Amino acid sequence: MRVGSFVLAAQFPGQGQGEALHRAVRSAEVAEEAGLDSVWLAEHHFVPYGTCPSAITLAALLLGRTQRIRVGTAVSVLPTVHPVALGEQAALLHVTSGGRFSLGVGRGGPWVDLEVFGSGLGAYEEGFPESLELLMRWLREPSVAGTGERFDFREVAVVPRPSEALSCAPGPEVVVACTSPASVQLAAERGLPMLLGMHVGDEEKAEMVALWRQYARVAGRSADEISAAAHVSAGVCQIADRRTDATETLLKSMPGWLKQGLDAHVTVDGRARAMRDPLAYTELLCGLHPVGTPQLCADRLAATSERTGISRFALLVEGSGDLAATEENVRRLGAEVLPQLR
Repeated sequence: MRVGSFVLAAQFPGQGQGEALHRAVRSAEVAEEAGLDSVWLAEHHFVPYGTCPSAITLAALLLGRTQRIRVGTAVSVLPTVHPVALGEQAALLHVTSGGRFSLGVGRGGPWVDLEVFGSGLGAYEEGFPESLELLMRWLREPSVAGTGERFDFREVAVVPRPSEALSCAPGPEVVVACTSPASVQLAAERGLPMLLGMHVGDEEKAEMVALWRQYARVAGRSADEISAAAHVSAGVCQIADRRTDATETLLKSMPGWLKQGLDAHVTVDGRARAMRDPLAYTELLCGLHPVGTPQLCADRLAATSERTGISRFALLVEGSGDLAATEENVRRLGAEVLPQLR
């Protein structure tokens, strides 16, 4: 089992953006010190829900500041970038880090980002498969030409070649955020592992893993490749000596952040959006994930892995909104929970 942190660089009420980013960077550094396996970085635009607008840029910084830990994006939003530009950056980090970089990609949402970056609503509604296909070709082939509806260009050389890395991998790992059967199928047909959201419980995650395996078999993926797929489960982790203390910490801090952050999202076409109740959502997360004593946290992670077949975790550790408390949370995860899982 491999356990990592999930970093949003969340801006809690009353905090500055620099404070949120400093906590994000520091929590990632402590994650390596504490023995965690990975750090996964979120990406958001124009909202305090997350103050990191470029997960791959922050990943570059953290790869330079660390020696061992794997750093991944969770996720880089494909509809707002050119897949070749993202592929070049991913290849660069893969080669220069010795293979420690993972590229998580997703479809994102129908947000105003699509207007600002000029990609348009079509990139979100229909363009994700073409973007993913072009990205994967860039990361696996020596030269690539664009032959799709959105991306049409002459053949060019891939520089740097991801295969030039010292690792045995042909290129950086690619993980796809999946929220629907269509995205599960898209990932499975390409043999790409899934990143499943923290709002989803064990039963639904198990169903999505089973669906992924079904689609992968139909696509002709080998039994070994299917069984080896390392899906990632996102969640929340807050450790305390008593479960009530851990829950109370999150119930005091997260609803204010969620309300402020989610309310700031603006759709590109004015469509209505259904907003989660911040308090109820926090309570849901506390019930689904490792929030409580070290023993409870270890038991919940082990149970999720057994029920779903998922062996990797990306856990939100900054739910307190406080730097010192976040560092302590990460250190306790490494010292008191991980040994029980290994």
